[in-house]
Amino acid sequence: MKTLVVYFSASGVTKGVANKLASKLNCDIYEIKPVVPYTDKNLNWMDKNSRSTLEMKDKSSRPEIITGDIDVSQYDRILLGYPVWWYTAPTIVNTFLEAYDFSDKEIIIWATSGGSGLGKAKDDLAKSTTAKIINGKKLNTTAQLEQFIKEII
Repeated sequence: MKTLVVYFSASGVTKGVANKLASKLNCDIYEIKPVVPYTDKNLNWMDKNSRSTLEMKDKSSRPEIITGDIDVSQYDRILLGYPVWWYTAPTIVNTFLEAYDFSDKEIIIWATSGGSGLGKAKDDLAKSTTAKIINGKKLNTTAQLEQFIKEII
């Protein structure tokens, strides 16, 4: 089974975990890149007018991403990581799922979070793809990462 680690990281935390995961599994890695990068001001969840807040309030929001730089057809399984925003995945992850054909693929989601778990992300993301989506884990510690690897191997 050929595996690809895909991640979105606004502040770098999720990127660090994705790199460790791909290294330990010896698999390819791909970053979901917004056309317009997020700034610290965009990520201020306490500001009701910040970019991230406005995107998460509008479930139809699909921030534009760079596409065409990955061929997902060669992979059987996608390990999809993101930071938890408002108890789910950022809407930019839906943009990614809608940009590519994931038919007959298995997507295992994982996340980084300062507090909350995966929340309703599985259901929210399932609306954007025909792939089978499986709940993974929150991966904030090395122990959580190691346990996740054991469970998916």
